[in-house]
Amino acid sequence: MTGAREGRFATLTVEVEDRLALVTITRPEVRNALSAQVVADLRAALAVLRADDETSVVAFTGAGDQAFVAGADISEVQGYTLSTGLDAEMQQLFDEVEAFPKPTIAAVNGFALGGGCELAMACDIRIAAENARFGLPETALGVLPGAGGTQRLARLIGVGRAVEVILTARFVPADEARAIGLVTSVVPAEELPAELRRVAGQILAKGPLAVRLAKLVVRAGMDADQRTGLVVERLAQALLYTTDDKEEGTAAFLEKRPAVFRGA
Repeated sequence: MTGAREGRFATLTVEVEDRLALVTITRPEVRNALSAQVVADLRAALAVLRADDETSVVAFTGAGDQAFVAGADISEVQGYTLSTGLDAEMQQLFDEVEAFPKPTIAAVNGFALGGGCELAMACDIRIAAENARFGLPETALGVLPGAGGTQRLARLIGVGRAVEVILTARFVPADEARAIGLVTSVVPAEELPAELRRVAGQILAKGPLAVRLAKLVVRAGMDADQRTGLVVERLAQALLYTTDDKEEGTAAFLEKRPAVFRGA
């Protein structure tokens, strides 16, 4: 990705290296709070990265060592109205993240609260530094987690735990987040970049069409009954059986060599 593209985003940096795009929210002075400008920049960045052939995995993180994203910008929330809630721009952004065709990873450093937690939950994979703290504290402000929090948290950790976390507005430390399935791995803060590249590298070494369709099938199945999900799975597998990726993957296995996929 060129510097000119990076310069389009007032509140983000976007760096692409070895097919991994790292999107960093750069408002450390307010713990990377999600202002309207950040939301607009994230949507614009997603549009660019969707079309970027050099990008196969997208990761999100926050600048500094204090916060991934410490929620919405409360100075803006104070002015929210009924129309703001119905427009649900942040919810729509996270729907875009969840439906993004390329794999997404949240590399959580520090606080992931409110919209920050909801952004992380919209990603396919969440990894965390030991200092990470997750929470949906909206009830303390007299509102609720309205950018997907009430739905995604319950699907990730179960209804009982989700209701407790939301109603108490408590913070969940990294080790507990791993234990309840909210994150997949926890590492010392200084090792988070390396862990991100390790996880991304594992994905990038796999068949790109298989990765893309596997994500699509899992997501589609979550919104359907099992029988429908199995039909979608069967159709996706039948399609993959016709691809060059399948030919290369099986040949490499039999020849005991690394597969060299041409890319999606």
